[in-house]
Amino acid sequence: MHPLRAIGLTATAEDVYLALVQRDPTTPAALAGILRVPLDAVVEAARELTELGLVEPDDEGLVACPPRTALDALAEIRAKELGALRDSADELARFWRDHHAEGPGYIEIVRTDEAGEALVRRVQDEATHQVRALSIGPSGRLAAPPTVAPGCLEALARGVAYSVVYGTQVLRDPIGREAIQTCVNLGERARVFPDVALNLKICDDRFAVVAAPARDHQRRHHIAVQRSALLDGLIGVFESYWQMAVPLPAGDEPMDDVGAAPTDDARQLLTYLSGGLTDEFIARELGVSERTVARRIARLQEVLGAQTRFQLGVQASRRGWL
Repeated sequence: MHPLRAIGLTATAEDVYLALVQRDPTTPAALAGILRVPLDAVVEAARELTELGLVEPDDEGLVACPPRTALDALAEIRAKELGALRDSADELARFWRDHHAEGPGYIEIVRTDEAGEALVRRVQDEATHQVRALSIGPSGRLAAPPTVAPGCLEALARGVAYSVVYGTQVLRDPIGREAIQTCVNLGERARVFPDVALNLKICDDRFAVVAAPARDHQRRHHIAVQRSALLDGLIGVFESYWQMAVPLPAGDEPMDDVGAAPTDDARQLLTYLSGGLTDEFIARELGVSERTVARRIARLQEVLGAQTRFQLGVQASRRGWL
């Protein structure tokens, strides 16, 4: 048994105390001879024991003190230290969670497709005022075709205002275009921008759901963001995209009476151009050659006084042709 070593004292200190308990006051030099250790080691051991109240000096050397009082006091100090250690561990664990995998309390990471779909559905079901969204559609090799989000039509029917910026990849899919047109005809304000980076849905100003694009067969994680500075930042990201994007018209939207109204093909051509789609894609969709597409674009630029395709989109938007 080594009772003093168990509480952190050195082996020499323990030997010195046990030797003193068995003897009358003894000098350090005498203890060094008895224990066969250097005098310096005995002096250092005596210092340890004196600090704990287990040894005190006497006229004739060192004398051992009863251990109960000294060790009870030490136990009290150690108990307080242990409580402080536990408190520190709790505080540091919270700090760790805020900066590592579990994340801060206003962020929830969802790692299954089912839970992600439930999060997106919550946006539609819980919105009372507005939904703002960026959409690149489903991603990954196994992604399903883009469709109207479950609950979206019901939300539009009860008067929730929808503002959505679509990436051009959604427009390239006929099913995606049909889904967009369905929502637009029910009152959704839709715009298109070539470089939308992720899927984002913001429910009123209460929470947002973010989903980054998935590559190949990688699982796509959804992140729910509650009220916070991060949510404010995501709202700002949406507003920036909205300002840069070009409007998509409703099928029955009236056009301004400035100049001749474009034909349906011309209007479709302008919509594709505003979305950053290539001449090859537009030609295929309109069933004409790329040369015809280029010629029609040049004619529209001439009619609207636009020097570039970007200016063409701006002028068409101002005239209500988009």
